[in-house]
Amino acid sequence: MADPKGFLTTGKQLAERRPVDVRLRDWNEVYVERSLLPIISKQAGRCMDCGIPFCHNGCPLGNLIPEWNDLAFRDDWAGAIERLHATNNFPEFTGRLCPAPCESACVLGINQDAVTIKNVEVTIIDKAWDNGGVRPQVPERLSGKTVAVVGSGPAGLAAAQQLTRAGHTVVVYERADRIGGLLRYGIPEFKMEKRHINRRIEQMRAEGTRFRTGVEIGSDLTGQQLRERFDAVVVAAGATTARDLPVPGRELKGVHQAMEYLPLANKVQEGDFVEAPISAKGKHVIVIGGGDTGADCLGTALRQGAASVTQLEIMPRPGEERPGHQPWPTMPMTYKVTSAHEEGGDRVYSVNTTHFSGDEDGNVQELHLVEVEFKDGRFTPVPGTERSIPAQLVTLAMGFTGTDVRNGLVEQLGAELDARGNVARDSKFATNVDGVYVCGDAGRGQSLIVWAIAEGRSAAAAVDAYLGGKTALPAPIRPTDRPLVV
Repeated sequence: MADPKGFLTTGKQLAERRPVDVRLRDWNEVYVERSLLPIISKQAGRCMDCGIPFCHNGCPLGNLIPEWNDLAFRDDWAGAIERLHATNNFPEFTGRLCPAPCESACVLGINQDAVTIKNVEVTIIDKAWDNGGVRPQVPERLSGKTVAVVGSGPAGLAAAQQLTRAGHTVVVYERADRIGGLLRYGIPEFKMEKRHINRRIEQMRAEGTRFRTGVEIGSDLTGQQLRERFDAVVVAAGATTARDLPVPGRELKGVHQAMEYLPLANKVQEGDFVEAPISAKGKHVIVIGGGDTGADCLGTALRQGAASVTQLEIMPRPGEERPGHQPWPTMPMTYKVTSAHEEGGDRVYSVNTTHFSGDEDGNVQELHLVEVEFKDGRFTPVPGTERSIPAQLVTLAMGFTGTDVRNGLVEQLGAELDARGNVARDSKFATNVDGVYVCGDAGRGQSLIVWAIAEGRSAAAAVDAYLGGKTALPAPIRPTDRPLVV
């Protein structure tokens, strides 16, 4: 146990964020550099090392949280990163992007503030990078087997790294011009600077993983060709079919899917554009969708100099406290203020968009909405609450509905889909096609980054067993596992 009285004597303290007026002038991460280090040992000491650590259950990766909390408290950073890397390939990603279901399941959180697990995690990995504690793990021998991984998001990267370390020759195919998937082009720079991806990719290259960008499997290279060239195929292409909003005026210029808008802002940071082709500068911006992607659109629009930003959500405003029907250790639906919400904009709940209207040139100018209430299992408009708000740029951030099958990849492979539009798989992540596996959002549907990495690791173990008859790779989850969310 770290500090036997830590949870009694030390209060919760989070990492310091840079002032809003400062961080809105750039695209750097919002946290003060190194702000975690002076407080992290004491915060790690709040961990009670409880007899049954429910944080393990809250984390799909099964992170050994009490162990590396204890090591961080004792300033044993080498031991802490060894324990952290034992279950998580990319803690610098999860420590920045995961909503931390582990903290919702923390035993201390039953009647006090939970341990700041994410803060401890990201400090351990950042310190390891600074101290040279992250090194390539080159396999001692090669198996002679080859594996293709389709998609370079967190699931694909985790599967690729595990399979490379097991001795297989792995090639990762990415249709975009850079590796990273949604990590690269869906997550704004202010949430995670892309240098974290770049150095992890260099580690993987040094281990032997090969990367091919600008190759779309299904058109540039067919599914049949992939199966002929490789002994196994892992589909980790994500759930990229965005949910649309079929209302009058949807066709107006200025109404975009979030994933049409966000990647362009990231490409500016990569040096591809001087200014984003779709920009919020000087515009009244509406973000439809109250989740993390909506918050990403909000923070991006504010940095681009929007005249105003309004985020709309059809659901009612969540409460500040854990609801009674979502008891510990489930991950509750509570009101959250992200770093982007601190920076500005308005949030409007319990409203539904009825239509858009535009000018004579076909540019969107107004969004028309109505207040709604949830009755008899459906959202019902409230009479007399119709109104309009200025809208010169609208981003749709309403989630994703399944795997994109338009390029022919799924059909060419001969893989079946499940009832939700995801690639179907069995208990070992295998599709109906021999040697073809699926992991991450492509099989699970839209989910959290921590689930994507866990699925990538588990699918890698299944592929390794398929290729060699047995495996020593860990498999933290099964495809049927679901998060502890009501």
